[in-house]
Amino acid sequence: MDGISEKKSLSKEDISALTASESGLSHTLKSIFALAENYPDLKASSNFLALQDQLEGSENRVAVARIRYNHEVRIYNSKIATFPGVILAPMFGFELKDSFEAREEAQEAVKIKF
Repeated sequence: MDGISEKKSLSKEDISALTASESGLSHTLKSIFALAENYPDLKASSNFLALQDQLEGSENRVAVARIRYNHEVRIYNSKIATFPGVILAPMFGFELKDSFEAREEAQEAVKIKF
């Protein structure tokens, strides 16, 4: 199998849960960096600097995954909204999917001051 046919479709509840998780993660990261502002030794720690690098990489991977997911949703929605998909999709239970839109605060990069 090609792997694509094995993937489960995300429901609206799944998308809502992902949005809530991303928002919670963003809030937690802001709290961690706000706490680090009060501890100069922590900010200079090599472990903390490595953590910052890993978080930046993670944020980039999440952004890329969101872009790829939304791209695939646009293609899928286009196919079931045009002929012959517009006829066949309802017969087989295919429905339009929502794009993944992060909340406003999740789209902002975490501000770090040194």
